[in-house]
Amino acid sequence: MKRWMLFVPVIVFAVLAAFFWRGLSLDPTAMPSALVGKPMPQFELPALEQNRGTISSTELVGQPYLLNVWATWCPTCKAEHPFLVDLAQSGVNIIGVYYRDDTSKADGWLTNLGNPYLMNIVDEDGKLGIDLGVFGTPETYFVDAAGVIRYKHVGLISQKNWQEELGPIYESIKG
Repeated sequence: MKRWMLFVPVIVFAVLAAFFWRGLSLDPTAMPSALVGKPMPQFELPALEQNRGTISSTELVGQPYLLNVWATWCPTCKAEHPFLVDLAQSGVNIIGVYYRDDTSKADGWLTNLGNPYLMNIVDEDGKLGIDLGVFGTPETYFVDAAGVIRYKHVGLISQKNWQEELGPIYESIKG
């Protein structure tokens, strides 16, 4: 009876090794979203642009777009911003969600770096971000013309990942 107890550490080690081996095969950047395949959350929030008043989720239906969550305190947002400007100039529709930031900083940011956004939704308290399941900034949601989220990208959008992965996804939702 005591003899099999000698094998317990070996069995425990084998089980742990199997879990670790499985973990190494997973993509650490994959951030699945429960909203993929579901409609955009309903909202009505202030627009960053003073003359717009508020923006509601119903206004966004009718054309495919990228919903880019950004903030001036986010260094990765600053790094991806020039490429977003290029995308907007090439005809990609981008809606901004200005996330948990002081709105007085946004005007200078967009004036100095360029404004790739058709409009900016101010999410000062982060409620829309919570509804979207935002982990941090930047995050970008690919939304089709019917208002359904088709893909979620966490992190920087660059020329490389746009050409290899994200561009074809956007083209597929454009129809």
